[in-house]
Amino acid sequence: MPSPLAPGRDYARPVPDRAPDASVESPGASPEALLAGLRAEGHARDRAISELHALLLRAARFELNRRRAALAHVRGEELEDLATQAADDALMAVLAKLDEFRGESRFTTWAYKFALLEAGVRLRRRAWQNREVVIDGERWEELADPGGEVHRALEQAEVLDRLRAAVDEVLTAHQRRVFIALALNEVPIDVLAERLHTTRGALYKALHDARRRLRKELGR
Repeated sequence: MPSPLAPGRDYARPVPDRAPDASVESPGASPEALLAGLRAEGHARDRAISELHALLLRAARFELNRRRAALAHVRGEELEDLATQAADDALMAVLAKLDEFRGESRFTTWAYKFALLEAGVRLRRRAWQNREVVIDGERWEELADPGGEVHRALEQAEVLDRLRAAVDEVLTAHQRRVFIALALNEVPIDVLAERLHTTRGALYKALHDARRRLRKELGR
Protein backbone atom coordinates (compact mmCIF):
# COMPACT_ATOMS: atom_id res chain seq x y z
CA MET A 1 0.00 0.00 0.00
CA PRO A 2 1.42 3.45 -0.92
CA SER A 3 2.18 5.98 1.79
CA PRO A 4 -1.04 7.36 3.33
CA LEU A 5 0.58 10.80 3.32
CA ALA A 6 1.07 10.77 -0.45
CA PRO A 7 -1.40 12.94 -2.41
CA GLY A 8 -3.60 11.66 -5.17
CA ARG A 9 -4.24 7.95 -5.54
CA ASP A 10 -7.83 7.06 -6.28
CA TYR A 11 -9.25 9.82 -4.09
CA ALA A 12 -8.67 12.59 -6.63
CA ARG A 13 -10.45 10.65 -9.35
CA PRO A 14 -8.26 11.94 -12.24
CA VAL A 15 -9.91 12.81 -15.54
CA PRO A 16 -9.30 10.00 -18.03
CA ASP A 17 -7.24 11.20 -20.97
CA ARG A 18 -9.20 9.20 -23.49
CA ALA A 19 -10.83 10.34 -26.71
CA PRO A 20 -14.42 9.34 -27.45
CA ASP A 21 -14.94 6.04 -29.19
CA ALA A 22 -16.26 6.49 -32.73
CA SER A 23 -19.47 4.69 -31.79
CA VAL A 24 -20.10 7.16 -28.97
CA GLU A 25 -19.71 10.40 -30.91
CA SER A 26 -22.93 12.16 -31.80
CA PRO A 27 -24.21 11.43 -35.31
CA GLY A 28 -26.09 14.74 -35.37
CA ALA A 29 -24.77 18.27 -35.20
CA SER A 30 -21.05 19.02 -35.25
CA PRO A 31 -19.34 19.80 -31.93
CA GLU A 32 -19.29 23.48 -32.88
CA ALA A 33 -23.01 23.51 -33.72
CA LEU A 34 -23.83 21.62 -30.53
CA LEU A 35 -21.93 24.14 -28.43
CA ALA A 36 -23.61 27.05 -30.22
CA GLY A 37 -27.00 25.50 -29.56
CA LEU A 38 -26.26 25.12 -25.85
CA ARG A 39 -25.36 28.80 -25.69
CA ALA A 40 -28.54 29.81 -27.55
CA GLU A 41 -32.06 30.15 -26.15
CA GLY A 42 -35.46 28.62 -26.74
CA HIS A 43 -35.99 25.59 -28.95
CA ALA A 44 -32.42 25.64 -30.27
CA ARG A 45 -31.07 25.20 -26.74
CA ASP A 46 -33.63 22.53 -25.90
CA ARG A 47 -32.62 20.52 -28.98
CA ALA A 48 -28.94 20.90 -28.12
CA ILE A 49 -29.52 19.75 -24.54
CA SER A 50 -31.42 16.71 -25.78
CA GLU A 51 -28.61 15.85 -28.20
CA LEU A 52 -25.94 16.38 -25.54
CA HIS A 53 -27.79 14.09 -23.13
CA ALA A 54 -27.95 11.41 -25.82
CA LEU A 55 -24.20 11.74 -26.35
CA LEU A 56 -23.49 11.52 -22.63
CA LEU A 57 -25.77 8.50 -22.27
CA ARG A 58 -23.88 6.69 -25.05
CA ALA A 59 -20.60 7.60 -23.37
CA ALA A 60 -21.82 6.34 -19.98
CA ARG A 61 -23.02 3.07 -21.52
CA PHE A 62 -19.69 2.68 -23.28
CA GLU A 63 -17.73 3.18 -20.05
CA LEU A 64 -19.90 0.85 -17.98
CA ASN A 65 -19.72 -1.84 -20.65
CA ARG A 66 -15.95 -1.41 -20.84
CA ARG A 67 -15.77 -2.12 -17.11
CA ARG A 68 -18.49 -4.77 -17.21
CA ALA A 69 -16.36 -7.31 -15.31
CA ALA A 70 -16.75 -5.22 -12.15
CA LEU A 71 -20.52 -5.35 -12.56
CA ALA A 72 -20.99 -8.98 -13.50
CA HIS A 73 -23.67 -9.36 -10.83
CA VAL A 74 -25.68 -6.36 -12.08
CA ARG A 75 -28.66 -7.03 -14.33
CA GLY A 76 -29.07 -5.29 -17.66
CA GLU A 77 -31.91 -2.99 -16.61
CA GLU A 78 -29.98 -1.83 -13.54
CA LEU A 79 -26.91 -1.20 -15.68
CA GLU A 80 -29.03 0.96 -17.98
CA ASP A 81 -30.34 2.84 -14.94
CA LEU A 82 -26.76 3.50 -13.79
CA ALA A 83 -25.90 4.82 -17.26
CA THR A 84 -28.93 7.12 -17.23
CA GLN A 85 -28.07 8.47 -13.78
CA ALA A 86 -24.48 9.08 -14.91
CA ALA A 87 -25.66 10.88 -18.06
CA ASP A 88 -28.08 13.04 -16.04
CA ASP A 89 -25.34 14.09 -13.60
CA ALA A 90 -22.85 14.65 -16.43
CA LEU A 91 -25.36 16.85 -18.25
CA MET A 92 -25.84 19.04 -15.19
CA ALA A 93 -22.07 19.30 -14.74
CA VAL A 94 -21.44 20.22 -18.39
CA LEU A 95 -24.14 22.91 -18.37
CA ALA A 96 -22.83 24.33 -15.09
CA LYS A 97 -19.27 24.53 -16.45
CA LEU A 98 -20.08 25.53 -20.00
CA ASP A 99 -18.37 28.91 -19.62
CA GLU A 100 -15.17 27.12 -18.62
CA PHE A 101 -14.81 25.44 -22.02
CA ARG A 102 -11.84 27.09 -23.74
CA GLY A 103 -11.77 25.19 -27.02
CA GLU A 104 -8.51 23.37 -26.27
CA SER A 105 -10.15 20.16 -27.47
CA ARG A 106 -13.33 19.31 -29.34
CA PHE A 107 -16.38 20.18 -27.29
CA THR A 108 -17.73 16.63 -27.51
CA THR A 109 -14.41 15.25 -26.24
CA TRP A 110 -14.51 17.69 -23.32
CA ALA A 111 -18.12 16.81 -22.48
CA TYR A 112 -17.49 13.08 -22.95
CA LYS A 113 -15.07 13.07 -20.01
CA PHE A 114 -17.81 14.23 -17.65
CA ALA A 115 -19.78 11.10 -18.55
CA LEU A 116 -16.73 8.90 -17.94
CA LEU A 117 -16.25 10.42 -14.51
CA GLU A 118 -19.90 10.12 -13.52
CA ALA A 119 -20.05 6.54 -14.78
CA GLY A 120 -17.05 5.80 -12.58
CA VAL A 121 -18.84 7.34 -9.60
CA ARG A 122 -21.90 5.19 -10.18
CA LEU A 123 -19.73 2.11 -10.64
CA ARG A 124 -17.91 2.63 -7.36
CA ARG A 125 -21.10 3.37 -5.46
CA ARG A 126 -22.78 0.24 -6.84
CA ALA A 127 -19.76 -1.93 -6.05
CA TRP A 128 -19.82 -0.70 -2.43
CA GLN A 129 -23.60 -0.77 -2.08
CA ASN A 130 -23.74 -3.77 0.27
CA ARG A 131 -20.25 -3.45 1.71
CA GLU A 132 -19.45 -2.08 5.12
CA VAL A 133 -17.60 1.22 5.00
CA VAL A 134 -14.92 0.96 7.68
CA ILE A 135 -14.23 4.43 9.04
CA ASP A 136 -12.68 3.77 12.43
CA GLY A 137 -10.90 0.46 11.83
CA GLU A 138 -7.22 0.80 10.97
CA ARG A 139 -5.02 -1.25 8.63
CA TRP A 140 -1.58 -0.19 9.79
CA GLU A 141 -0.08 -3.64 9.40
CA GLU A 142 -0.79 -3.59 5.66
CA LEU A 143 1.37 -0.50 5.19
CA ALA A 144 4.53 -2.41 6.01
CA ASP A 145 6.55 -4.19 3.32
CA PRO A 146 6.38 -7.90 4.19
CA GLY A 147 9.34 -8.71 1.96
CA GLY A 148 11.71 -6.11 3.40
CA GLU A 149 14.95 -6.77 5.21
CA VAL A 150 15.01 -6.91 9.00
CA HIS A 151 16.54 -3.47 9.59
CA ARG A 152 14.21 -1.85 7.06
CA ALA A 153 11.23 -3.57 8.65
CA LEU A 154 12.25 -2.15 12.03
CA GLU A 155 12.54 1.34 10.52
CA GLN A 156 9.11 0.98 8.93
CA ALA A 157 7.62 -0.16 12.23
CA GLU A 158 9.07 2.90 13.97
CA VAL A 159 7.70 5.25 11.32
CA LEU A 160 4.26 3.64 11.45
CA ASP A 161 4.22 3.87 15.24
CA ARG A 162 4.98 7.60 15.00
CA LEU A 163 2.32 8.06 12.33
CA ARG A 164 -0.27 6.17 14.37
CA ALA A 165 0.50 8.30 17.42
CA ALA A 166 0.30 11.48 15.36
CA VAL A 167 -3.09 10.47 13.95
CA ASP A 168 -4.40 10.04 17.49
CA GLU A 169 -2.81 13.18 18.89
CA VAL A 170 -2.87 15.97 16.29
CA LEU A 171 -5.95 15.28 14.16
CA THR A 172 -9.48 16.33 15.00
CA ALA A 173 -12.04 13.56 15.31
CA HIS A 174 -13.43 14.36 11.84
CA GLN A 175 -9.99 14.53 10.23
CA ARG A 176 -9.08 11.21 11.86
CA ARG A 177 -12.22 9.52 10.50
CA VAL A 178 -11.64 10.87 6.99
CA PHE A 179 -7.92 10.03 6.99
CA ILE A 180 -8.48 6.48 8.22
CA ALA A 181 -11.31 5.82 5.76
CA LEU A 182 -9.60 7.28 2.68
CA ALA A 183 -5.87 6.86 3.27
CA LEU A 184 -5.83 3.61 5.24
CA ASN A 185 -9.00 1.72 4.37
CA GLU A 186 -9.12 3.00 0.77
CA VAL A 187 -12.84 3.75 0.77
CA PRO A 188 -13.71 5.57 -2.50
CA ILE A 189 -14.29 9.23 -1.75
CA ASP A 190 -17.64 9.24 -3.57
CA VAL A 191 -18.84 6.38 -1.38
CA LEU A 192 -17.62 8.03 1.81
CA ALA A 193 -19.29 11.33 0.89
CA GLU A 194 -22.57 9.52 0.39
CA ARG A 195 -22.33 7.59 3.68
CA LEU A 196 -21.35 10.68 5.70
CA HIS A 197 -23.91 12.92 3.94
CA THR A 198 -21.26 15.41 2.90
CA THR A 199 -19.49 16.50 -0.29
CA ARG A 200 -16.33 15.35 -2.01
CA GLY A 201 -14.96 18.86 -1.67
CA ALA A 202 -15.40 18.82 2.10
CA LEU A 203 -13.66 15.45 2.32
CA TYR A 204 -10.79 16.61 0.10
CA LYS A 205 -10.26 19.56 2.44
CA ALA A 206 -10.37 17.38 5.56
CA LEU A 207 -7.90 14.93 4.02
CA HIS A 208 -5.58 17.73 2.88
CA ASP A 209 -5.64 19.35 6.32
CA ALA A 210 -5.00 16.01 8.00
CA ARG A 211 -1.99 15.26 5.82
CA ARG A 212 -0.60 18.74 6.36
CA ARG A 213 -0.85 18.35 10.15
CA LEU A 214 0.72 14.91 10.06
CA ARG A 215 3.62 16.02 7.87
CA LYS A 216 4.26 18.92 10.22
CA GLU A 217 4.17 16.65 13.28
CA LEU A 218 6.37 13.95 11.74
CA GLY A 219 8.83 16.53 10.42
CA ARG A 220 9.78 17.71 13.90
